[in-house]
Formats: sequence, C-alpha cells, structure tokens
Amino acid sequence: MTEAASIADAHETFVHVRIIIGMILGISVSRLVTGMTRFVQHPGRERAYSVHLAWVVFVLLFIIHFWWFEFSLVKIQTWSFAAYFFLIIYAGTFAVLAAMLFPDHIDEYNGFRGYFQARRKWFYSALLILFVLDVVDTLLKGKAYYHELYDWDYPLRQGLFIAGTAAALFVRSEKYQAALVYLALLVQIVWIISLFEFLH
Repeated sequence: MTEAASIADAHETFVHVRIIIGMILGISVSRLVTGMTRFVQHPGRERAYSVHLAWVVFVLLFIIHFWWFEFSLVKIQTWSFAAYFFLIIYAGTFAVLAAMLFPDHIDEYNGFRGYFQARRKWFYSALLILFVLDVVDTLLKGKAYYHELYDWDYPLRQGLFIAGTAAALFVRSEKYQAALVYLALLVQIVWIISLFEFLH
C-alpha cells in the first residue's frame, strides 16, 4: 500500500469512528438536556439538587470539550480495533453518566438529592473511570499532540480530578461533594478557555 493510500485509508477510518462516537455522545447530550428540562416542566414535582445539577453541567461541558478535541484523532495514521474499542468505551462512559444523572424513574427516592446520595458511589466510580480514560485518550493521540497543547498543567489537573473523585467514594459529606464539583467546574472552564485561547 502506498503512503497516499495509507493516509486515505486512515482518514476513512477516522470518519467512521467519529460517526459512531458522535451517535453515542448525541444520546448522552440528549439525555442531559432532556433531563434538565424536567425542572422547568414540573417545578413542583422535580426539585433540583445543587450538587447533582452542578455535575450535570460538568458532564455536559466535558462532552462538548471531548467532542471538539477528538478531531485530533485525524492525526492517527494507523488504526487498530483496540483503539477503536477503547474510544467506544470512553464515549460510552458519558452515556452511562448521563443515564445515572437522569434515570428513568426516581419515585422510590426523596427527589434528586435522595437519589444522588443513594447512588453516589456508582456515579463517582463511573466518573473516576472517565478521568482515567481521558489520560489514556490523550496518550493515544501521541507525544506530539500532548506537547503541542499541554505541559505540567494536564497531569496536575487529572491528578486532582482523580484524587478528588476517589475520595468522594468514601467521604459522605455533602459539603465535600459540593466543593469538589464546584472546583471541578471552575478548573474545567478555565482549562477550556486557556486551550481555546491557545488554539486561536
């Protein structure tokens, strides 16, 4: 196979992979947006819980950020089923988080606060997996990609996310959970702004 043919084949694979990932992420975004409208549709029945709602915003923002930067996968010249399978798992984790944030029914719980606290270990476990997968995804794009966009700040950010989320599995304090999600939101927003300023 010639180099030109190999590049063309890699591009076709990239387009195929992005379509599959886009479908999964589309389901995730739809679930989150539809879930948030429940607070508008039924304000008396569906009461928002600040920690839960902040995580909804965080995950939605993470999906938007993830989808934009997955365009960097176009730089991969040789695709494998393992890389493809990994990306499906990564994108699927967003769908899992979205479904956990807005389940079909919470009738057996005392609103979203009761539901979230009852299922917090499941949520934080999935979130922890997401942060670890993000590290693998970044490495998958290659050293050139990493050094083009990141420096010491990426390991620090991911280390804080992973350590903070791991602690949330054992710390029941709602104050800690609130501090964690607000800090995570602030870091994510600053992170995105800094990256887009760099790319601009």
